[in-house]
Amino acid sequence: MNSQFKKGVLELIVLLSISKRDMYGYELILEVSKVVDVNEGTMYPLLKRLTNEKYFDTYLVESTEGPSRKYYKITTLGKKRLKEVKKNWKEFSLSVNEFIKECENNE
Repeated sequence: MNSQFKKGVLELIVLLSISKRDMYGYELILEVSKVVDVNEGTMYPLLKRLTNEKYFDTYLVESTEGPSRKYYKITTLGKKRLKEVKKNWKEFSLSVNEFIKECENNE
């Protein structure tokens, strides 16, 4: 997938994933990777930004397999942001798909 496309949709996918259930970083990378290829160097700065913007709260959970894991939980503000981003994505993708259809009809 084109990296610019990925950048544009990554926040939406992360917000959607965390809205389903609380997740820790690596678990979230695995979940998001089902849709777009993503790595730690992309994911953790995004999680930090979304947390700083109060869209996520974090909490630690002890792990039997190593250090404690930081879990991300969507906040009320995060749910509002998700609704806004999802609406924008739907409008954007509809416009692009309509434009593609028009262009294909003129070929």
